[in-house]
Amino acid sequence: MLPSARRGPRHARPGLQGRLVRLHLLVLCAMTLVLVAVQTASLYGQARERLGERAITASRLVARLPNVVAAAAAGVQNAALNAQINALRDEAEADFIVVGNRQGIRLAHPVPERLGQPMEGGDNVGPFAGHEVVSVARGSLGVSVRGKVPIWQGGRVVGVVSTGYLMPQVWHLVAQALLSLAPWFLLALALGTVGAVWAARRLRAEILNLEPEQIAALVGQHRAVLAALREGVIAVDAGGRMTLVSDRAAEMLPPVAPPSPLAAAWPELAAHLSATGPVRQQNVELTLRGQPVLANVEPLSGGFVASFRDRAEALALADELTHARGFVDVLRAQTHEYQNRLHVLSGLLQLGRPDEALRVLDAEIEQGAQFRQLLRDVQVPRLVALLAGKRERAQELGIDFQVAPESSLSPAWERHADTLVTAVGNLTENAFEALNGQPGTVTVLIGEDPEGAQIEVEDSGPGVPPEVAARLFTRGASSKGEGRGYGLAGVYARVLALGGEMRSTRREGRTVFQVNLPPPTTAPAARLEQV
Repeated sequence: MLPSARRGPRHARPGLQGRLVRLHLLVLCAMTLVLVAVQTASLYGQARERLGERAITASRLVARLPNVVAAAAAGVQNAALNAQINALRDEAEADFIVVGNRQGIRLAHPVPERLGQPMEGGDNVGPFAGHEVVSVARGSLGVSVRGKVPIWQGGRVVGVVSTGYLMPQVWHLVAQALLSLAPWFLLALALGTVGAVWAARRLRAEILNLEPEQIAALVGQHRAVLAALREGVIAVDAGGRMTLVSDRAAEMLPPVAPPSPLAAAWPELAAHLSATGPVRQQNVELTLRGQPVLANVEPLSGGFVASFRDRAEALALADELTHARGFVDVLRAQTHEYQNRLHVLSGLLQLGRPDEALRVLDAEIEQGAQFRQLLRDVQVPRLVALLAGKRERAQELGIDFQVAPESSLSPAWERHADTLVTAVGNLTENAFEALNGQPGTVTVLIGEDPEGAQIEVEDSGPGVPPEVAARLFTRGASSKGEGRGYGLAGVYARVLALGGEMRSTRREGRTVFQVNLPPPTTAPAARLEQV
């Protein structure tokens, strides 16, 4: 058996609401105890002061009695005096009234056995000096609050009267006062408990009913996601200050630390959003420190979150996807064509017509040989493979696909095979789509001279709509609906990167796209021309 199994199930940790209520109650109880202590100290002082006033008043009255003055002056004990003083003590509700002579010997005391003994407490100095004092001292009966008054005769002090209340009586008064306040303390504790429960529920609702551990885990996951993204991500609050910057964004932005104004780190994005507002936007073309980027904006609680990536990386990814789609189309077209041909041959053989099947097979072989003969001077294998696949695709669509007989390209262009495949593949596919399922002709011409390579893709379609022609090579420019218009922009970017030019025109009722590339060893300035 595992040790954890022997220990039994672990108790689940209380939720956020329970912890907040417990903490609130703990703080509230601590505050209540502090208040009780402060109130107790205050009540103790008040009780001691009140009993001291009662004691000093009683001592004054006793010190003025003629028989007390006479007994103190005589300095001898008197049983009648002691009885009288004890009777006065009961009326004053005091714990003791003691009368002493000038030497501090007791002449009256609640305990008869202690008569004739010295007074205790050490607080007779003031009264013998002619002063009334209220003190707390320990006498023969215990600690007490006592009021002491001198006994005067003929202008001199002949004795002292001490009236006292023992400390238990003081604490009794304090306890009574606290008991009277107890309901209010309990009411405050109950209201505090209700308030703690309400505050805990409100806070839990504000944080989407998540526990602190769950919030910490989510924050860790979000940080990991931001670190894994190859896109830069920034969060901006309603005041235009960046509150979050991912690692990738920090690499691309100027060295600023959040919270910093967005306008200081990326003025172009700040100016763009001040004009459009923080609305949802995708693939906005901007520049960041002179580098073209594509930005996406998502509104969030008065501010927004923006993600951005290098435009060249995005175009490279689009090119890869275009290549993959082209290869898939080629393979699918070849599969369909080969299936059709095999079905024809199989049918002819089943009908007992082997000679006709042989003629069909010879015709296919001859057509393939003729097409390969057309491409014998195009010495870039990937480009030849693409054109062969496009021929199969055209046959599937019912389009007459031709390669100009004079097409040629030297092996030196193999280093730019990716650009050539991207350009010819996109332009040819656009030409197929331009025919819109109608019979037509698409012709590809590939040539080379000392000035570089020339590519022409011509189709018999209706041409580029006027509203699209003015922005033909910009991202998203398309007459085919949303989410299109990225292929030509990608081709144009790659052609520009090699120092070439690209244009479109109408010639003899046909649409012609022309791509001119400089020789592989040179890179002249790029131009865009639309006719």
